[in-house]
Amino acid sequence: MLVGLCAVSGAGVAMAVDATPTGPQELVENSAKKMLTELDANRAVYRKDSVKLDNLVATVLLPYFDSEYAARLVLGQHWRVANEDQRKRFVDAFYHSLLRSYGSALVDFTADRMTVMPFHGDPNGTSATVRTEIKRENGTKVPVNYSLRKTDAGWKAWDVTIEGISYVKSFRTDLGSEVQQKGLDAVIQRLEAEARSPASSR
Repeated sequence: MLVGLCAVSGAGVAMAVDATPTGPQELVENSAKKMLTELDANRAVYRKDSVKLDNLVATVLLPYFDSEYAARLVLGQHWRVANEDQRKRFVDAFYHSLLRSYGSALVDFTADRMTVMPFHGDPNGTSATVRTEIKRENGTKVPVNYSLRKTDAGWKAWDVTIEGISYVKSFRTDLGSEVQQKGLDAVIQRLEAEARSPASSR
């Protein structure tokens, strides 16, 4: 499920570092354009060099993705009983999982397949949903909605919903059952091991 979500959603979550405060729609629209323009110009390089691809995603996307907030929601009740070390390690492992997953999806994504819809939410609110459409190769259009929240550091994305399926809820279901069966430490260790594994595991 995670691979499917990332494959269609990667472009819209691309958040570029920008010192100028922007609203949720501008953040998605402008930074997606920046990310995809770079990929279009140097796609062959990023296909061959996964380290450069990871660095690009880390620089452009993840600073505007609230990985700690998303990780807390993914763990749910397990977050409340986890100690500080477990929380820190899980957030870091979750961050690297996102880094690898989105990099794998983005490398084949092109700028002409994404449309950002006009934003009709409250511009002074603290939460927002930005709606987009992604065109598949066969021409069908897939609705992709991004959930954002206003933080002290500005707007940040924390979830993506594709055809009614939430990335956070899906990840929470998958990891929740694994934590129940194996324990939180075992799940963290698996994620950490995947982060250290060769990029060929993509």
